[in-house]
Amino acid sequence: MTGRLQGKTAIVTGGGRGIGAGIARVFAAEGANVLIATRTVNRAKAVVHDIEKAGGTASAMATDVSDAKAVKAMIAEARKRLGNIDIVAHNAGIFPSSDIVKMKETEWDRVLDTNLKSLFLISKAVLPHMTRRKKGRVVVTSSISGPRVGMPGWSHYCASKAGVNGFIKAAALEVAHKGVTINGVEPGNIVIRADGTAEARAHEAKMKQAIPMGYLGQPEDIAHAALYLASDEASYVTGQTIVVDGGQILPESQDGVLV
Repeated sequence: MTGRLQGKTAIVTGGGRGIGAGIARVFAAEGANVLIATRTVNRAKAVVHDIEKAGGTASAMATDVSDAKAVKAMIAEARKRLGNIDIVAHNAGIFPSSDIVKMKETEWDRVLDTNLKSLFLISKAVLPHMTRRKKGRVVVTSSISGPRVGMPGWSHYCASKAGVNGFIKAAALEVAHKGVTINGVEPGNIVIRADGTAEARAHEAKMKQAIPMGYLGQPEDIAHAALYLASDEASYVTGQTIVVDGGQILPESQDGVLV
């Protein structure tokens, strides 16, 4: 690692496992003081332990990113612990599956609140702090599902992530002249957690067939894209998203996937 975030502070939401944990570890390895904010605080504490064991600095706290009061309290606590907030990596999200005709309104609301409204709430809470300082990075985990492709059973998820991309563009324009950038990463299929069942292995093999590079990505693949957007190297980049998917959205048909 090269210390690209040395002396910086960062909040990582949804950092208890998967992509969020990968972002937290990479940011900490690059010198950032990381606060992991997540509902699953015990998982976050395990990630903090790994970071500290590797020589990094991190802490954890429980929060519900879909609740306005909880988000305000989290940002206030982050400022107490970290001082200034240089980076917010908003990764928290859920992806349950449900067909439209069977989906309950509460299911739709829960996904949109967690995946999309939370971005508004966190931005509303942290942007005044960043714009006063004339510096800051907001990096959002979006998805190829919604902005680029669709998936049956994920209408609520796809709608939320398409909304995330629209929010990134509009929000970036509001703060561009104030030294703050807002960007996102669109992951493809990423290995989130190990599952050794035959059904899981068959599903993974089927997903690999749609990826030209022939394998699923790792959380660190997304984390390194987020690292670039959080670093000084991306100071002239705002309102953009980076697709990290092993080429999944490129083929015109399955005939173009040679794996």
